[in-house]
Amino acid sequence: MKPKFKSSRDVIIRTEKWAEATKFYKSVLGLAVTHQGKTLIGFETGEFCLYVEKGKEHGPVFEFLVTDVQAAKKRLLTAGCTLLEEDASLPRCYIRDPYGVVFNIGHA
Repeated sequence: MKPKFKSSRDVIIRTEKWAEATKFYKSVLGLAVTHQGKTLIGFETGEFCLYVEKGKEHGPVFEFLVTDVQAAKKRLLTAGCTLLEEDASLPRCYIRDPYGVVFNIGHA
C-alpha cells in the first residue's frame, strides 16, 4: 500500500546562527514560544508553527507525516528524491524533491 502523506502545521528552518535567529523571531516578530530545547525552539505564528533548529542550513523545510517513514522514504527515493539526512531514533528523514524543495518526513 502506498504511504499517504499529510502535512503538519510545522515549518522548520535550520541555521548555524541559532541564537540570533531565535532572538529575531522572539523580539522583532514577537512570536510566542511554544517549545524550548537546547537546539530547537518552536514559535506559534497563527497559521503554522515555526521551528528554528541549530545546525547546517538547508532552507525552509515543510513537514509531512506518514504511518511508515521507511516505506515513504523508499517511494520518494524511487521517484527521484535525494536523502539529505536521516534519524531512525525519531524516526524522521529530510528529503529534497527533484525540484529543490526540502521536507521532513515524520511519523504520524
